[in-house]
Amino acid sequence: MEELRKGLLRVVALVKREAVIDRASIRKILRELERELLKADVPPSIVAEIARKVEERTLKEDVPPGFSRRELLLRNMYEELVNMLGGESRYEPRIRKGATVLLVGLQGSGKTTTAAKLALYYKRRGFRVGLICADNYRPGALEQLKQLAEAVGVEFYGDRELPPVEVAKKGAAVLRGRGVDLVIIDTAGRHKEERALLEEVREMAEAVNPDEVMLVLDATIGKGAGAQAEAFHSVVPIGSIILTKMDGAARGGGALAAVAKTGARIAFIGVGEKLDELEPFDPPSFVGRLLGMGDLKALVERMEKARLSIEPESLMKGKFTLFEFKQQLEELGKLGPLRKIFEMLPGSYQLTPELEKAGSENIKKWIAIMNSMTREELLKPEVLDRSRMVRIAKGSGTSVKDVRELLAAYKRAQKLLKQLGRSRQARLGFR
Repeated sequence: MEELRKGLLRVVALVKREAVIDRASIRKILRELERELLKADVPPSIVAEIARKVEERTLKEDVPPGFSRRELLLRNMYEELVNMLGGESRYEPRIRKGATVLLVGLQGSGKTTTAAKLALYYKRRGFRVGLICADNYRPGALEQLKQLAEAVGVEFYGDRELPPVEVAKKGAAVLRGRGVDLVIIDTAGRHKEERALLEEVREMAEAVNPDEVMLVLDATIGKGAGAQAEAFHSVVPIGSIILTKMDGAARGGGALAAVAKTGARIAFIGVGEKLDELEPFDPPSFVGRLLGMGDLKALVERMEKARLSIEPESLMKGKFTLFEFKQQLEELGKLGPLRKIFEMLPGSYQLTPELEKAGSENIKKWIAIMNSMTREELLKPEVLDRSRMVRIAKGSGTSVKDVRELLAAYKRAQKLLKQLGRSRQARLGFR
């Protein structure tokens, strides 16, 4: 995935480098994004859909306060890539103590090594694990899995003399008798065209009634992973996917996207050859690493918080007292420069001079001023006369001029928010 990561980093660098983020620059950036995704073997239909959604959202959505359209573009790219890979939530396999897991997959996918990796993963989480070799076709399969079981320190069962389905049934009983509380069955590698072997998988699933059927796929097959997933799912209900060889798969993006498109959930990815190099697949974290922005999910959450913070019911109704203004300043002080508060407004609105020059020092000063006001003054700013301003200035360590500047900024903000409220009501059909 290194090539895809480098390509996406170039796209992010382009976003940061563009002087202005407008329709033309967005399309230029998205052409580069499409090029990198296509190089990673992501299906063209998915690539086109991602670009369309990112462009549409970035041009139409309001920019949260404290942020820029540049950051909105990055957020939308991040979210659509996450959606491509299955969404925000991480899939949790149905693996509890007492469970049986059936591993299926293509020959050469790394399934046997993955069985040992999975065993080690759950052993480290307190399970007593046992591995069963139900592959009596491939020479050396039993010896390989037995050695891997010893390497990770788990129980093992295999029998060359029994048919694979019988090996699975008997092995599960034997391992349960040894106190094993998680049985992992490694089956023979199959191709989607080998109907007889696929039928054997179905028979084995019926015989052992697994809690989770996990399909092991080689990420180097790219978008072909989708067809393989569908072929196996037609025979036995696949609960989840393990993608192997992600560390060296230039086409890994295609495999991820193709599998996600089938509706199957990716549970783990193999990120190296060592037995401990299996990790749960978490789409947000994975995309964040690809984009070189590990904290991008936090940025998304902050942007959503900012959007919600400026849209309470009172603002939409045009009621905006100094009390609400103070709340906004306190919240926005955590989110970024206050001068960006109205970037979410339609282009015809202009930022006030007060807001343009309002940095962190002004935020602190204005909050100090409002902290010196009574509740009545915050809720009814019209009662503020010169004598009250003098008292407030002394109490906050500021000047009457500072108090007047705050009030002027508040009145202009109040006017703009009323206009915003009317504009949004009109868009929603409330006249």
